Amino acid sequence: MKKTAAALHILVKEEKLAQEILTKLERGISFDHLAKRYSKCPSGRNGGDLGEFQQGAMVGPFDQAVFSCPLLTPYGPVKTKFGYHIIKVLYRR
Repeated sequence: MKKTAAALHILVKEEKLAQEILTKLERGISFDHLAKRYSKCPSGRNGGDLGEFQQGAMVGPFDQAVFSCPLLTPYGPVKTKFGYHIIKVLYRR
């Protein structure tokens, strides 16, 4: 059986903006608020929630980050063909 994970993410086009968002998260601004404000992904409307997905379902660099980064801690930026992601993994099974 494949591993699964649930994650939130914020997708932006510029690495500089991704770094600024990470700084805001470190200062305590909510992931939900920042995803709704900045994310270019349709999931931004739902606070960046991607739900649960299987390992291998997402693009390579994103998938690798989700299944190796610390849980419940904003991580990134992770560059993919879509832009730069800030990822927060909620759980892995």
